[in-house]
Amino acid sequence: EDKTIDPLFVTHSPKELVPLAKQNVEDSSLVDVFELVINGAEIAPGYSELNDPLVQHQRLLEQAGGEKQKIDEEFLLALEYGMPPAGGFGIGIDRLTMLLTGAESIRDVILFPLLKPKKL
Repeated sequence: EDKTIDPLFVTHSPKELVPLAKQNVEDSSLVDVFELVINGAEIAPGYSELNDPLVQHQRLLEQAGGEKQKIDEEFLLALEYGMPPAGGFGIGIDRLTMLLTGAESIRDVILFPLLKPKKL
């Protein structure tokens, strides 16, 4: 990403990186995601949401990796009732502001920076 200047879309990621994204129909190891990258910075990530309760259950088991993690059964039950196809994206306002202002660091433009107490 740090060598790109022109806007581009990066598509498809390994399913382990975005566990709530819908599986790609051509390659089951990938999910349908996209990231808008401008001048090396991710501006807007997005994806199609996984709405298949059986596939989601399997992913949650894989993500737990044999550890005793509680699986969100209520979430899976809600998916069983039916979820229409859904998706979306989120624009990183701070990163977009960096791009538009030419700021070197996100700390220069972040709206609510962490405040450190002053030393007495």
